[in-house]
Amino acid sequence: MQDYKGFYKAAFKLFDGRVYKDYLRRFCYGVEASCYSYVPKLVLMLKSESEIIKAFELSRKFNTPLCFRGAGTSLSGQSSCDTVLVCLDFCWDHMKVNSDASSITLGCGVIGENANKALKPLGKKIGPDPATIAAAQIGGIVNNNSSGMCCGVKQNSYNTLKSIRVILGDGTILDSSDALSIASFKISHKELIDKVLNLRSEIINDKELCKLIKRKYKIKNTTGYSINALLDYSDPIDIITHLFIGSEGTLGFVSSVELECVDDEKYKACALLFYDDILKAAKVVEILAKFEDEISSAEIMDYGSLKAASKFKGVDQILPDINEGEICILIQSQNNNEEILKEQVDKIKNAIKDYPTSHKAKFSFDESEFANWWKIRKGIFPIAASAKRPGSSVITEDICFEIKDLGEGIKKLQELFDKHGFKDSAIIFGHALAGNLHFIITPNLSQNVEFQNFSNLVKDMSIMVSNFGGSIKAEHGTGRMVAPFVELEWGAKAYAINKKIKEIFDPHTLINPDVIISDDKDIFKKNIKQSALIGNEFDECVECGFCEKNCPSNKLTLSPRQRIALKREMQRLGSLNDKASKKLLKELKDGAKYFLNESCAACSMCEELCPVGINTANLALNERKANASDFSKKTAELAKANFSLALNGAKFALSAANLLNSNSIRKLSFKANLAIKTPVLKEYLPRKNSYKLRDKNYGFDESVVYFSSCLNRAFAPNKNLNDKRPIQEVFESLCKKAKINVIYPEQIDDICCGKIFTNYPDTKELNRAKNIDILKEATEDGKYPVVIDHGACSYELIKSLKDRFEIYDLSEYLLKFISTRLSIVPINDAIGLYTMCASKKLGLEDTMMSLAKLCTKGQVIVHSDTACCGFAGYKGFFTPQLNIHATTKFKRFYKNSAINIGFSNSSTCEIGLSEASSFSWQHIAYLLDNVSISQK
Repeated sequence: MQDYKGFYKAAFKLFDGRVYKDYLRRFCYGVEASCYSYVPKLVLMLKSESEIIKAFELSRKFNTPLCFRGAGTSLSGQSSCDTVLVCLDFCWDHMKVNSDASSITLGCGVIGENANKALKPLGKKIGPDPATIAAAQIGGIVNNNSSGMCCGVKQNSYNTLKSIRVILGDGTILDSSDALSIASFKISHKELIDKVLNLRSEIINDKELCKLIKRKYKIKNTTGYSINALLDYSDPIDIITHLFIGSEGTLGFVSSVELECVDDEKYKACALLFYDDILKAAKVVEILAKFEDEISSAEIMDYGSLKAASKFKGVDQILPDINEGEICILIQSQNNNEEILKEQVDKIKNAIKDYPTSHKAKFSFDESEFANWWKIRKGIFPIAASAKRPGSSVITEDICFEIKDLGEGIKKLQELFDKHGFKDSAIIFGHALAGNLHFIITPNLSQNVEFQNFSNLVKDMSIMVSNFGGSIKAEHGTGRMVAPFVELEWGAKAYAINKKIKEIFDPHTLINPDVIISDDKDIFKKNIKQSALIGNEFDECVECGFCEKNCPSNKLTLSPRQRIALKREMQRLGSLNDKASKKLLKELKDGAKYFLNESCAACSMCEELCPVGINTANLALNERKANASDFSKKTAELAKANFSLALNGAKFALSAANLLNSNSIRKLSFKANLAIKTPVLKEYLPRKNSYKLRDKNYGFDESVVYFSSCLNRAFAPNKNLNDKRPIQEVFESLCKKAKINVIYPEQIDDICCGKIFTNYPDTKELNRAKNIDILKEATEDGKYPVVIDHGACSYELIKSLKDRFEIYDLSEYLLKFISTRLSIVPINDAIGLYTMCASKKLGLEDTMMSLAKLCTKGQVIVHSDTACCGFAGYKGFFTPQLNIHATTKFKRFYKNSAINIGFSNSSTCEIGLSEASSFSWQHIAYLLDNVSISQK
């Protein structure tokens, strides 16, 4: 009997409360990228191997199955469950490159793209390159035996594995890089090893089965377990470690891996080729497949894919006016020798010259150009899926044929689309050189006819692919989607081997049951997502999870896709009238106040990664606007009308807070915040700014209007910071050295960029009109440029008034107009650099980096994973846990570096950054002023 109550009670004590049974978190944390919707009974958030071992112990004691989840980008339902979902916090992202860069050791929580960033300066990368590599974590990549667009079979997870560290269901750790671990395991698990070796003997003694396995793994195949390990290796540890590759979390927990590094060739070239129909394109692919040494990748995209992608920002400038039925092939060639690369491209051109394209072929050696071509391919799944009909579900499959069968396989697949009613909506794309096709259908499963069409298509497709000797699942993993068809593809003998593998490692079926091996032949069509409509851009979300990497509240409360999923579930429950649904809806509404709204930084950094450009911050912003009380609206109106008075009040509060600011009082302020939502005190709390803002007319020919933000008019640097001068004094110093007069708007004490009025649209519009009048006078109707000294306020003002005035963020103005007029003597020290989120959206990261490199000869160290620090203006004081959580990895990163000073472009962010790192962060203007003098 499964005892979830007993599990919860024990887990709550063991894991410091990091076990959740409320419906909001169970539902939202259960969301992942596949077409399935399962709600776990409990959710754990675990930090270490010792905690994983304890979770396994509880699982055995209370007979409660576990399912492990990384980034949740898998597409076949392998990370869904209705049991205990185990999520991982940020403690699993360690990585280490070995001395000669031949391999890299990666924690299961490392994002694939981050591993490649670490290897890029060394001319290396990891082998697997799934389209989700910017979001997918190593644990998922390895557990799915991911391959991708360039790696094919040769460089997939299985074939680049050097060592692995796993935790078995009995709590035993096996580290195949550690001789002592291996020796101990051979003694403690002799019976398991004997069973594995018996399986190997069973296969070796069956020549027909040997032949089948060897043939099927010449192409991509993730249907069932990696039973080729039983043929490829004779050492039991090698067999076991390779069985874990592609095991989809059903045999144990993969803690870390060591992968061989592969060359990331320095020079690359790409081509876009268009053909009249998919069969012509398949013929070209067959020719290209002969040039294995010259072509690293050839991606095929059908008309439906291209049509869907054409809505993506900037794609219309890349794709020609495509005609119905046309197909595109995206080719990549690469080499470390530029001349040899050109020869390779010429060879490719010559090979396909007899197959005319329907549009002029595009060849490019410019990475900035063809990187956008690859964005189309990598974003096809979420882009195409977002174009689905309202109320429909997104089903994606991936299959594989031998190259010789690709054209015929495509033809048969299209016939199935026609037979089952998907001819006009299905799209096909994939890794052509590998014979690997993906397709997407979007049936409305609430309609019985479409549900049956979907069910019959999957069955008929599985039969068709099996008849070709292909793979029903090529790289997305078996999951639940094709678990019922593993035996169909492999036959009874090989399927029996698969079942025995599961029994050996998980005899009590407590590790991710119903994935890969399932007795439920209908599981592929159960619990399919049927999302309720919530309107606007949010209905386009396919819950792919690409957004989560940038979100400061991810794993604290909710990520962007989880917020959208929550809103959808609230909408669904709201359409039901039974008592249970009404009770759940009330629970979600109550929880949404914090999880959906208060803990969202509204930084919109999710939009930067979303393939279809969804700004999930609007969910929280819409809630704030809708829930704004009459009192708060009136307060906002009064603040606008009496802004100087409100600012003086803020300065008085700062003075009082600094008088009280001690360790003991800070601790009390956090307790009070939890109880009654009062603001917290910070160690790096700014002091009151008493600097007098007066025009500085030095008699120079040029002038600038200085719109100093209200925050910086209130703030002076904390006593612990390196430079105690207010930022206005620093900017005036720089302008004097650059021979530029400083003009303050006459009503400088009474102006605000308007960001504070975001929840009050009417007041915000009145404030905008007020700013126009003030700046029109200050700039003499646009004669002088305007500079603003806080990144968030710059974004707001530029967005609001860029059509009326020439406005610059302070960092941009410093680089373009100040630094060129100074004599700079750079320091030799390494420094930290952080560009606040709104400035990233303005494209100012390169500007900040250029400024930093002007000012120091040392390294400029950036923690690129911190897209937003979560301070979010006032939230750093009223929702402090958001900033603390968002800077968790930032804190660890700089703690392990030799940096002791950092620079940014946001005084509020700098409070949180200084708190996290325990050293000074200030505006980069301070650095430039300290290393410069006037030019003679």
